[in-house]
Amino acid sequence: MSGKRDYYEVLGVERSASQKEIARSYRKLAVEFHPDKNPGDEDAAKSFKEAAEAYEILSDQEKRARYDQYGHAGIEGGSGFGNAEDIFSAFSEIFGGGMFDSFFGGGGGGRTRVRKGQDVQVEVQLTLEEAAAGVTKPINFQRSKLCQPCSGSGAQPGTQPENCQTCGGRGQVLQSAGILRVQTTCPHCGGRGRSIPHPCNDCRGRGYVGDQVELDVSIPAGVDDGMRVRLRGEGEPSPDGGPAGDCYCYVAVERHSIFHRDGNNLIIQLPIAYTQAALGAEIDVPTLDGADKLKIPGGTQSGEIFKLNGRGMPDPHGRRQGDLLIQTFIETPKKIKGRQEELLRELAELENKDVSPQRKSFLEKIKEYLAFADS
Repeated sequence: MSGKRDYYEVLGVERSASQKEIARSYRKLAVEFHPDKNPGDEDAAKSFKEAAEAYEILSDQEKRARYDQYGHAGIEGGSGFGNAEDIFSAFSEIFGGGMFDSFFGGGGGGRTRVRKGQDVQVEVQLTLEEAAAGVTKPINFQRSKLCQPCSGSGAQPGTQPENCQTCGGRGQVLQSAGILRVQTTCPHCGGRGRSIPHPCNDCRGRGYVGDQVELDVSIPAGVDDGMRVRLRGEGEPSPDGGPAGDCYCYVAVERHSIFHRDGNNLIIQLPIAYTQAALGAEIDVPTLDGADKLKIPGGTQSGEIFKLNGRGMPDPHGRRQGDLLIQTFIETPKKIKGRQEELLRELAELENKDVSPQRKSFLEKIKEYLAFADS
């Protein structure tokens, strides 16, 4: 049996309490038992941590549901705080987030957060054939590099950056908010902890200058329009010594004159002659790998779809390759001459002598209408 008190009891709320009521109660207790208000009081520190732990569980809908059903056993290992920073992180959430960077007047919270460099985006144009086969393409883009004259310091050669006089080089300033002492980012140096009285002429104090970069990016087979390939660490450098950002290469596949893509399948509309549709034929159809044979059975109707298995696009995730779908449509010639016209007229006469009852009835209606119009 757990020795912990009931979380609802800790916060002094009913089990049916709303999230607003839970946050309001926690805010009151956090202010009451905050270590800055109770220096050296171990009981207050214990109560402060207990309230923070209760709020951490009850403010999360999923954790709260497990706690309601199973008690402390339902959130075993999923609650509690490893150190004071964890408590203050939860505490800061209900007091407005980023404004409360740290508490305790610099007790370890005054360090400047190391930030990752910004990501960059590049568009890579591919033909459908390149997308199907996979290809290595060169890309060009602009990013920053270390300024050589100042070696990245941002100061003119022969001079040095100075500690920010506002924050004393810490990057953080201490502000009072009632009973709380709050550290926030220094508004003068932006958290860098230094100022540059004599900026470098090349980089104007930034420490970085623009650079044109050319890289090769390997595009896997089967990529589709709008997909992206990430080049780790090829983005902008971090402004404070952290890891560089990434370069995201967004794929743009050009429209093809013959094939239309639908997922991993390719679709082609293939014109066939009336005689091929009626009598059947074996014809060449284009694929990404060259021509292939397709057997058209006699009596094929316009709009029928035939499939060549595995002749579509490969899957970039290694799954089954798509198919080639061939939609046939009967092409009517605009001009016919000589013997072709004679044969078609003979066929028309034969059709008129041997027609279905529905068609014969329609032809009779036409004759009756014309006879009535002439009378």
